[in-house]
Parts: sequence; C-alpha cells; structure tokens
Amino acid sequence: MWMKFRPVYFLLSGTALVFSVFALSSWGLKQSIDFTGGSVVEYSLGAQTTSDRLKEVITSKQYPLNGERIISSKEVELRFPADFDQAKAQEIASELGEDTKVLRFESVGPILSAEILKKTYVALGIASVGILLWVAWQFKSLQFGVCAILATLHDTTILLGTFAALGHFQGIEVDILFVTAILTVLSFSVHDTIVVYDRIRETRRKQGRDLPLSLIADKALSQTMVRSFNNSLTIIFMLTALYLMGGTTIKWFVFALLVGTISGTYSSPFVAVPLLVTWDELKRKIKR
Repeated sequence: MWMKFRPVYFLLSGTALVFSVFALSSWGLKQSIDFTGGSVVEYSLGAQTTSDRLKEVITSKQYPLNGERIISSKEVELRFPADFDQAKAQEIASELGEDTKVLRFESVGPILSAEILKKTYVALGIASVGILLWVAWQFKSLQFGVCAILATLHDTTILLGTFAALGHFQGIEVDILFVTAILTVLSFSVHDTIVVYDRIRETRRKQGRDLPLSLIADKALSQTMVRSFNNSLTIIFMLTALYLMGGTTIKWFVFALLVGTISGTYSSPFVAVPLLVTWDELKRKIKR
C-alpha cells in the first residue's frame, strides 16, 4: 500500500531538493561572525534617535560598517571588523544620548572563525561516515547504510536551503547553534530510519527473502507509522511552543530543529524506505 505511491514521495522530495539547491547556489548561507570573524553590536535606540542618526555618528568617527540588520523600530544590529571593540561601541552609544544603550556585543577573531569553520566540516564528515558504517554493519548490508545516509542528506539539504532563503529574504544568519541543530537533525532522522529498517529486517527474517521487499516494507511501515508519527508530533509541539514563547537568542536554533524534525519525520518512511525498495528491485532485475 505505502510503496505504491513511491513516485509521489520522490516527486515531493525532488521538488523540495530542487528549491533547496537553487537557494543554496543562488543565495548561499548568510554566515554569522562565528564563521566570518568580526564584531556585532546590537543597539537599543533612544526616543529621539533613528538608525540614520546612528549611522551618521559611525561615519563621522570613520568606523568601517560591514552590515546592518533592523530588528525593530528601536533596535538595530550592526556588524564591524574584528578590531572594533566594546569601548568604541559604548562611545557611539554615549554620543547618541543616555537612553541609547548597547544591548549586545560579540567579537570573534579571523583565526578563531576559520578554526570553527574547519571543525564544522570535520564534525559533519565524521557524523555522516559514522552513520553509514554503523547502519551498514548493524544490518550487514551497505545498501541499508547508503539509503540511510541519502535520507539524512535529504533532510540536511532541505534545512540548508530553508536557511539560505531566510538569509536572503530576512537576513537570518547561521552560527554555531545552527551546526548543533544540523547534527541533532542527523541523529533524529537516522533514529527513525533505523526503527523502520529493523522492522523490515525482522519481517524479512520471519517470512523469507523470496517475498518482494515492497510488501515487507509496507508491513513494516504499517506497524511503525503510528508510533513514529506520535513521537515526532510531541517533539514538534514542544519545539513550536519554544519557538513562539522562547527568547530571540535561541529562536532560529529552535526553528532549525523544527524544520529538521518535520523533514526527518517525512524522510524516514517516505525517502529511506522507498530508496531501499527501489534499489532492491533494480538488483533483482540486473540478476535476471
């Protein structure tokens, strides 16, 4: 029953992936100072102060401004080179009046940011290879491992594409918390996939290998679908509440987890399993 609609699943995933790849290739990810280096200052503007007045003061002092993000009518976030220190940020606020305040100041040097970026790539690489080898060893088949990795790459690509679009249209930046979200999404996605794969293996062991894998997969999905959906739904409810009621510091980290959870809930039954069944059918045709 489930595998009958494989073309629909692949069409939905393909559409999402095309959009994600387009967003990444066209706009890319808007990186925070964690990866690029520099200083970020968030100002709370006084009653008589505007963002234009703030930029006039910065220009008069000849401080190089690398970027600007308007948070609200009275809050603005500015980006400077790494040599811009907190004393300079406070000096600007003082010149604008007592009711203008520095709400946040962060600074990351170029060497540290390059090291963070390097470690991010290494962490993602180790996680992906580790998942591939572990799943392949547990199920005694490289086929299971590759399909599980392709499903997690599906989720990661959609998450990256979503934030590329958010960065382009809303100026949302990715930081170290975003990397944490990606690794969390990888683990969640592969967890659900392993649950279904384990049920496929058990059903296949009981009913024999001569039964088409599509029928075995249908039975496995029917047995695990409600459990997986209910489990994911509780996580989605919690993340939605945290996104709506939580602070701005973790808002986009929570949103990344939410997107990854929804994508992972879909990809385990409707990407990982259909890929496994399609691969098995191709192998059977080649053997004939």
